[in-house]
Amino acid sequence: MVLPWGSDVGLEVAVFGVDLANLDDVQRGAREVVERFGQVDVLINNAGIVRGAPFWEHDSVRDIEATMRVNVLAPMWLTRELLPAMMADRSRPKRILNIASAAATLANPNMSVYAASKWALLGWSDSLRLELARRGYRHVAVTTFCPSYVSTGMFAGARGPLLTPIMTPEAAAGAAWRGMLAGTPLVLRPWTVKLAMALRGVLPTRWFDVVAGRVFGVYSSMDHFTGRTTTGAATSSPAT
Repeated sequence: MVLPWGSDVGLEVAVFGVDLANLDDVQRGAREVVERFGQVDVLINNAGIVRGAPFWEHDSVRDIEATMRVNVLAPMWLTRELLPAMMADRSRPKRILNIASAAATLANPNMSVYAASKWALLGWSDSLRLELARRGYRHVAVTTFCPSYVSTGMFAGARGPLLTPIMTPEAAAGAAWRGMLAGTPLVLRPWTVKLAMALRGVLPTRWFDVVAGRVFGVYSSMDHFTGRTTTGAATSSPAT
């Protein structure tokens, strides 16, 4: 495998089973990775779960706490374990890619806890980027990827808003990867995510509600959400 900064290395793949909702398990997994491979050059925080329902239908532990643990705390925990060594090694560039969501940029009915987790992830990720740059660790670049719906099965039943097609996993992964290699702070896909952010920033809230809800159909995009199913019932699903 040839890395973008020119190093020719052999490729070895290993899988480590980790409960991302458990701090002790995340720390154990991080230690195992370092013991097996040593230096970490690229960290991608990608796992996530979603519960598509009104807030009052969320179970406090199974839905609310689990979503915040997996979507927000796990990336923070894992990054905290691996970041000091990444900062210390200036021999080659380091990259951190945090997979957020378009839901991190605007509110949407039937995904309140998920949106909250992604807003938190975006705020933490971009703040970390600034902290590293201000302290002189510019060799560690942080990228936050905010895609709209991706056809992985996690958001089965959801409908893309106007002019916003459901992205393929290949298109989403390609955009995220290219942005990470370039050290781009924020990658938004498709282009309508940027448009929605701009409109939300300039329009009064009630006006934006009309545009997002009635014109673009953002607020009804989760009305027919099913997600992946296990035993016949919709369940929170791992993201890709």
